[in-house]
Amino acid sequence: MTTWDLCVLGAGPAGYAAAMRAHDLGKRVVVVEKERVGGAGIHAGALSSKTMWHLSNDYAVAARTDRGYRAPGGLDVSYPSVIESVRAAVSERRALLDRQLESLTTPSANGGQVTLVRGAARFVSPQAVEVKKSDGTVEKIDAERFLIATGSRPRCPDGIPIDGEIVVTSDHIEQLPHFPESMVVVGAGVVGCEYATIFANFGKTKIKIIDRQPRILPFEDEDIAEEVAQSFESMGVVIHRASKLESLEIKDGKVEYVITNAEGRAEKIRVERALVSIGRVPATSDLGLDVAGVQVDRGGGVVVTDTRSTNPRVYAAGDATMDIALVNVAELEARYAVEAMFDMKPRAICYEALSAIMFLKPEVASVGLNELKAKEKGIPYRVGVVNNRLIGRNIAMRETHGFVKLLAAPGTGKLLGLRVVGPEASSAIQGLAFLIDAGATLDDIDRCVHPHPAITEGVQECARMLLDRSVMKVSVFGREGLLRCGEG
Repeated sequence: MTTWDLCVLGAGPAGYAAAMRAHDLGKRVVVVEKERVGGAGIHAGALSSKTMWHLSNDYAVAARTDRGYRAPGGLDVSYPSVIESVRAAVSERRALLDRQLESLTTPSANGGQVTLVRGAARFVSPQAVEVKKSDGTVEKIDAERFLIATGSRPRCPDGIPIDGEIVVTSDHIEQLPHFPESMVVVGAGVVGCEYATIFANFGKTKIKIIDRQPRILPFEDEDIAEEVAQSFESMGVVIHRASKLESLEIKDGKVEYVITNAEGRAEKIRVERALVSIGRVPATSDLGLDVAGVQVDRGGGVVVTDTRSTNPRVYAAGDATMDIALVNVAELEARYAVEAMFDMKPRAICYEALSAIMFLKPEVASVGLNELKAKEKGIPYRVGVVNNRLIGRNIAMRETHGFVKLLAAPGTGKLLGLRVVGPEASSAIQGLAFLIDAGATLDDIDRCVHPHPAITEGVQECARMLLDRSVMKVSVFGREGLLRCGEG
């Protein structure tokens, strides 16, 4: 019987990255995947939804009449055509992954080899899994090390009839036959707000969002959440703020839901479709982790210390641990786990410098601390905020809504975090991630030569403001709310 160096459970972002890093190290790897290579990082998730977002933005821009042009005869769009383009993007990315897997089945010069096995894996001992294949056969796999990278799935709450057609999750949203006339989004987190943005951009669907909190995006600073909320409402999105969902039913092929609003009054509302988006849960329940001696928390996430589980042979990365559900984090953790399990003593992951993008309208990009988290942790900070109306690139794009917010430590000027709200926000954060990881300061941003005109000039102006060296002065523009400099 073959004993593999590493068995990876799951071929999503974490599993795939782990297999490739182990291949670098000359290891013999078997990857077990029961569904689709790429996981939610490609299918019904990161890549597919971002493709939809870009297409919806293109449509919204083309539909505008204030940019010096107008589409002759108006614009026409159909949901099946949009999804056809989405699937083309998914297929393109998936083909790259498949091509590489096929090539790496042949051992490399250093002995590295990656083999894909299709089926559902379950531990039968601390050092072996059985894989049940689609044809009913079972294959036992023994390995020196295991990595759990099975990802996550949408959380499905009790009492909501998710049928995949009328009431859907992100797993089903691409299967809709047409743009619904109306849709309620249950949950005001990143995924729910992202799909609200997409459908609002296309302008074919009246969107309502149920938010249990007083504001959407409760993990972000209030000014960021309010900027997005105002944008939503300008597009006709209705936000049920501080509202409790009492019931949601399918009646006569439609959705009927009842909420208790912030004033305590019950409202009954009828829409065509419902999207349930209240988070995700680790996909670990069918792995037989108890047999392997792997401890999980109450939510099903694998309990790890530096990616190692309670079984020293078994590691976990990405959504299977449900610490930070981001593709980039999954890949980093997976590569770190492989290096750790083969005694390479990898450099610790700098979670303080993690970056993320929220594909909303406006786009929101983040790295490091925000004010909310800094206050929660008792970390003192200084904050500089520059409105996009003062940034040349935003003026040139004719898109001046939003702002740049930079946090730094008092005294030292050490960089703590950045939030950019507005078009192309993601272009401004990677440099800050590098600088935070390197322990850089406000002076490092000021002395750097930034391209012009560029979104990153807003970051530079924030730093200069905190250093009392700003080009645009708070004494002039602060009274209009365009510049803010303060402490927390």
